[in-house]
Amino acid sequence: MADILLVTLNARYSHASLALRWLKANLGELEPRSEILEFVAGARAEAMAQRILARRPRVVGFGVYIWNVDETARLAAMLRAIEPSLKIVVGGPEVSHETDAQRICREADHVITGPGELAFAALCGQLLAGDGTSPKIIAGATPDPDALALPYRLYDDRDLRERYLYVEASRGCPFKCEFCLSALDRTAVPFDTDRLLAELDALHVRGARTFKFVDRTFNLKVDTSRRILEFFLARIEAAPDDPVFAHFELVPDHLPDRLREAIARFPAGALQFEIGIQTWNPEVQKLISRRQDDAKAEANIRWLVAHTQAHLHVDLIAGLPGEDLASFGAGFDRLLALGPHEIQLGILKRLRGAPIARHTEACGLRFNPDPPYNVLATDRIPFEAMQRMALFAQLWDRIANSGRHAAALAAMLGTGAGARPASPVPDSPLPASPFWRFMAFADWMAARDDGTGRWSEERLRTSIGQWLREATGADQEAVDAALAAPGRAARAARAGLERQSRR
Repeated sequence: MADILLVTLNARYSHASLALRWLKANLGELEPRSEILEFVAGARAEAMAQRILARRPRVVGFGVYIWNVDETARLAAMLRAIEPSLKIVVGGPEVSHETDAQRICREADHVITGPGELAFAALCGQLLAGDGTSPKIIAGATPDPDALALPYRLYDDRDLRERYLYVEASRGCPFKCEFCLSALDRTAVPFDTDRLLAELDALHVRGARTFKFVDRTFNLKVDTSRRILEFFLARIEAAPDDPVFAHFELVPDHLPDRLREAIARFPAGALQFEIGIQTWNPEVQKLISRRQDDAKAEANIRWLVAHTQAHLHVDLIAGLPGEDLASFGAGFDRLLALGPHEIQLGILKRLRGAPIARHTEACGLRFNPDPPYNVLATDRIPFEAMQRMALFAQLWDRIANSGRHAAALAAMLGTGAGARPASPVPDSPLPASPFWRFMAFADWMAARDDGTGRWSEERLRTSIGQWLREATGADQEAVDAALAAPGRAARAARAGLERQSRR
């Protein structure tokens, strides 16, 4: 039984909620009366309600995000119908803004906006004492990082074996990119590095081998970044047969020599960087308040590809204010030529509270009113073209980012070694641009879609072969050879990362 139940619906089982563990760790004397209960989005609401009520909680706190808000709202309404006396508290980025417009906020007794560690603990104390005077909307106070109890002891043995362990060396972001909620932060505030490394060491001793840092700007403070990298290197070098995997998000145009030296020492499969380019268009960058030295960012990615074994996952966003498909396609080709292992193509989303909303009328932004609030059209990209881009992104993830079709992908894109653009195939109407060649494939697939947007691996493979024959004039022998060579290096690298994530 638990008086306080901390609940969320994760996007996948492999994700363990760091936020719930922060809340539980900072309940103080109420922590023994609390429990964490995690579900996976898509679970049956009745089954979740049954498991929640079996704990006989008096307070249920839900972590609410863009991927779970609708399901959480339905679950909260069901709990309200079954157990009216239950106090329901919601918090998280999705309910920190525009609270009046959301069903989940109407279903809740209390909504905590912003950081929740201090506010949730205080509210639970009042509710369990029978004090019902707290307002419905409670603004969370920004905590002193050194005063918070760290949450990492709350990862249990199953988490260590089967899930990503999310950790953070700092909280917040000094940049003001308007598509991101971190644009509302004043700066990045670090946690004490000695405390953090002691916690990471304790996790490692217990068997943790997969660490995913959620910092927006891991490489901003070089001294701290270097110490953390050295922490992982020391354990890798001490036990090379017992590898550790670490994931960080990098500022793309900041990679001084002290970091380069450490990064170059990591073996394959031990290090992954997520790098947000988002757009190469300087006019768009200025419009959305994004500061980025494109020349430095390009040089840094080129260096990482050439001189390290880090796995590079680089992000672009389609549908930003001021950018059309021609500009986006040119940026895609520029990034592809640098040879990152993955290019993640996102469609702009209107996160609640993010400053990007100020461009809605001026730039003709039309957003989906329901989660994930993806942009449906802009004054530069009409609805039909945006749907072409969405299908492009879906197929790119299945074909390119999966690493299963590397040889066939090179034939589709007209690229050679180093992923550099080549001339069109002789007698083919396809353009030289890899972006527009893959768009041609996406359009071809759209004409054959049954409306579900779902393809089995076998159907996808067959479709790739048919398109290569029809669009490029490739003979069956060449197509069979391309499809039979899925790219051992890419597949091996991905397999290594997946093994780390399952440890």
